[in-house]
Amino acid sequence: MDTWLIIVIIAVAVIVLAGVVLGARRAQAARVEKRRGEAHQLRSEAGERTRRAQEREALAEEQAERARKEREAAEARLERADEVDPDKND
Repeated sequence: MDTWLIIVIIAVAVIVLAGVVLGARRAQAARVEKRRGEAHQLRSEAGERTRRAQEREALAEEQAERARKEREAAEARLERADEVDPDKND
């Protein structure tokens, strides 16, 4: 086999190998970028869910406070009823 033919085959092999390596790097970069986008979206959704959960927690705390005050008022009325009731023995 002629020397020039061997050189051409080696050069083509190097070019093909370089193309494969370059293609693999680009594919990896694309995968990384896609995962970054997914991570950003997940963080955004998590932030929104956290905000909504905090709003619901605040509302639940407010309702619990109102319920506690209503219970206290009912207990006070019950105590007053016991004081007023002539049939209630002390």
